Amino acid sequence: MENKEIKENKYGIEYTKQGDYYMPNLVLEKEKLELNKYGRARLNYLKTNKKAEYMIMFTKGTLNNHLKEIQETAQNRLDFMINELVKKENITEELKAKNQLAWVAAMNSVKAQAEEIIYNELIYV
Repeated sequence: MENKEIKENKYGIEYTKQGDYYMPNLVLEKEKLELNKYGRARLNYLKTNKKAEYMIMFTKGTLNNHLKEIQETAQNRLDFMINELVKKENITEELKAKNQLAWVAAMNSVKAQAEEIIYNELIYV
C-alpha cells in the first residue's frame, strides 16, 4: 500500500494518501486544558448547536484557545458583576453578621443574575 504525504496549500491541511483516498492528518492539540463550568458549557453548546463552527475550530487547532478565552472572560466578568450587584443591592458584612440566611439568599440571587447574563452573552452565542 502506498502512503504518500502531501500538503494542500489552499487550506494548509496535510493529507496522507491511503489507497485511492487522501485522509487528513488530524492531530489533537498537545496542550492539556482544564475546563471550568463555563468552558464545559461552551464546548457542549458548540458540539450540540454549532457543529460546523466546532469542527472548524477543532481541525484548525483553535478550539482550546477559544474555550480558554471564554472561561477566563466569563470568570472575570462574573467576579466583576457580583461585586457591582452587591454594591447596588447594598449587601453588606453587617447583614451577614445580623442575618446569615438573608445574606446567603441575597448572594445566591446576585450570583444567579450574573451567571444568567454570562450564559446569554458569552456561552450561548
